[in-house]
Amino acid sequence: MQSAPIISAFKRVLGESNLAIGKRQTEHYRKGWRSGEGEALAVLFPQTLLQYWEVLKVCVEHDCIIIMQAAKTGLTEGSTPNGDDYDRPVVVINTLAMNDIVLLNKGKQVLSFPGATLFKLEKMLKPIGRAPHSVIGSSCLGASIVGGVANNSGGALVKRGPAYTELSLFAQVDKNGELKLVNHLGIDLGETPEEMINNLASGNFSISLPETSKKASASDYEQIVRDVKADTPSRFNADPTRLFEASGCAGKVAVFAVRLDTFEVPEREQTFYIGTNDAAVLTRIRKDILTTFKNVPEVGEYLHREMFDIADLYGKDTILSIQRLGTDSLPKMFALKGRADAVLNKLPFMPRYLSDRIMQFGSKFFSDQIPPSLRVYRDKYEHHLILKMSDGGIEEAKAFLANLFNEEKLDGDYITCNEEEASKAFLLRFAAAGAAVRYQMLHHDQVGGILALDIALRRNDDFWVEKLPEHIAKHVEKPLYYGHFFCHVFHQDYILKKGSDAKKVKADMLALLDSRGAKYPAEHNVGHLYEAESALQRFYRELDPTNTFNPGIGKMEKHKRNCSCCL
Repeated sequence: MQSAPIISAFKRVLGESNLAIGKRQTEHYRKGWRSGEGEALAVLFPQTLLQYWEVLKVCVEHDCIIIMQAAKTGLTEGSTPNGDDYDRPVVVINTLAMNDIVLLNKGKQVLSFPGATLFKLEKMLKPIGRAPHSVIGSSCLGASIVGGVANNSGGALVKRGPAYTELSLFAQVDKNGELKLVNHLGIDLGETPEEMINNLASGNFSISLPETSKKASASDYEQIVRDVKADTPSRFNADPTRLFEASGCAGKVAVFAVRLDTFEVPEREQTFYIGTNDAAVLTRIRKDILTTFKNVPEVGEYLHREMFDIADLYGKDTILSIQRLGTDSLPKMFALKGRADAVLNKLPFMPRYLSDRIMQFGSKFFSDQIPPSLRVYRDKYEHHLILKMSDGGIEEAKAFLANLFNEEKLDGDYITCNEEEASKAFLLRFAAAGAAVRYQMLHHDQVGGILALDIALRRNDDFWVEKLPEHIAKHVEKPLYYGHFFCHVFHQDYILKKGSDAKKVKADMLALLDSRGAKYPAEHNVGHLYEAESALQRFYRELDPTNTFNPGIGKMEKHKRNCSCCL
């Protein structure tokens, strides 16, 4: 292995320190965040864009499968190998070291390299009063910017929709098996791949660019989300209108850079915490705000009471970590935890999930992190909505909520949050996804697996509170609901009963969602867990006619395609 021609070629490009081979060295990079694992010949860590290009050439020359990976925060196994039944050697390319960001047009747009993270972009934009498309999400600690674009990731910000751009620089393998570098950034970088890459890496290009008709964000999303009478979802991964080259590519090309819009930071923000026992009240709030307000909310996050409880108890250490260490240190901390778990879980004398047990135990020694006012709402109300408005929308919301609960006397109430209440409410929501996983881990002797779905309901679906039929409900120990309420995108985590057939439950659950006109996945992409719709399959085949990149995603074939007739 050490002297194999392909390994020697990788060493010549990267040196030994930026190459991992062998099961133990590569294990962390071959496993998904929640599930999924496969074999790989090597994991590569290019440090420069030119090294990136050179290792891609080596992979194509040696007929390797290429799996692109950045922060590895996806939930559907889309950035790791899947099994050991590939027909060619598998190479994982981790792009995190290439993390430069360039501000364009005085910060109104940015140019992101493949490994740059949302953390870094937020920090760069803050001094100039701008914000990125997305902010840190409920599950994506350290998520990369390009990863979000590649997976049409959505997020919590109501106005901005899925990550999207028509301006990118990417490498693809054409139908003749040749590696090409395609520059659609709208920036003159030269002619040859090497010239383009060197100019990009050295900053040898203009940062003041003329306007272009090509989009660098989903700029029409506010109009879409406001249409609450539409019989289709507002956003979902397989939406054909959001599939364009790097956008939605799911690793079927190797992205070198994307150009994206940034957004003005509001002058004022106010969070309201709403509780009710009548789901129709939240339906009314969503419809009225989206159709009558001049200002769309910044954020509108839903939590069911049972999810509140799970996040409160099993996400407490996450809340503490963010408060005490800050978000910057979390990605490294979780990466170290992942590596430690990979070693400890192999030791027969150690209990499973030791690091999680230690963190869970340690959190008990800290004081309650939930403000008393939110605790009261937990006890009184089943349904919780965290609503953040900005600027003119603040007064609109104050008048609307006062009328709703004080004049019309609808079921429920609201808090105009102070800084601590707002911060803790969003931290609780942030901790939800990881808390569901933690619960299942620590109770694996008493419960079955976890079935995690992210679904997009029709915009006109008033019956968003799920009522499971008996043939499904009898297999579910805990149904946990939370999500992006105004977009009608919900995360639904089902802790199954011990002995239940997870595949059968999932099939029944998806059939139920199909009958409701829902789309799935909504924002974490198909990965290896969902079957890609026909339009998405065509898109993948057009991007990657030889099936060199990430084969098998969307339940598609893993074998090599050798001619254009396969399209």
